[in-house]
Amino acid sequence: MLKLGVNIDHVATLRQARKGSDADPVLAALVCQKAGSDSIVAHLREDRRHIQDADLLLLKKRLKIKLNMEMSLASDIVNFALKLKPFQVTLVPEKRAELTTEGGLDVVVNYRRVRSALLRFRKRGIGVSLFIDPDIRQIKAAAKAGARIIEIHTGRYAQARSKQEKVKAFYQVKQAVLFAKENGLVVNAGHGLDYRNVRRIAKISGINELNIGYSIICRALSVGLEQAVRQMKGLI
Repeated sequence: MLKLGVNIDHVATLRQARKGSDADPVLAALVCQKAGSDSIVAHLREDRRHIQDADLLLLKKRLKIKLNMEMSLASDIVNFALKLKPFQVTLVPEKRAELTTEGGLDVVVNYRRVRSALLRFRKRGIGVSLFIDPDIRQIKAAAKAGARIIEIHTGRYAQARSKQEKVKAFYQVKQAVLFAKENGLVVNAGHGLDYRNVRRIAKISGINELNIGYSIICRALSVGLEQAVRQMKGLI
């Protein structure tokens, strides 16, 4: 059965807007867990714009489902993750000026750093996923580096404006999933998926988990977080 990971970053974004204690991402994660989420995703950014170190420490302590920590290859973030020991880390690219992650990690260019991080996490018993574009070159590099899990970036599919663009982007995702599975990788997918566009991606054979955040948190404003998660679970 296709799994759902819920990203709680945007709950923390709301809290940080006032530097208060309301809009608690840990409480939100527990609601998602109750609603049937299979994992919780939280991105500890270098600028700490939303999720904070203390959030992850509490999540690790209180969650009964998997904690997936998104992160860059910055040394201080890597060291924190090694101490935290979440169930899984997902390595992503990170730019200070971006509103959200704009694309996949370039494993070809960052091969040595990625491989080094993979080995360090593996020694600590931490699962590692690489967030990459639906690009055969990147998948080959990920497999060569020793990755066992990848997450296909679905942003181009989600943001496509024309039918032709959407068909092309969908085909790229589908082919990437097929190629990755043929190379023995566990394949997750995410970014930009919502209640309107998720079904087609969910039907691609071979995907293990979809990681979705923004659209679920937005839907929660209307129906509540528990119901928003249940609705997404129903769609996938």
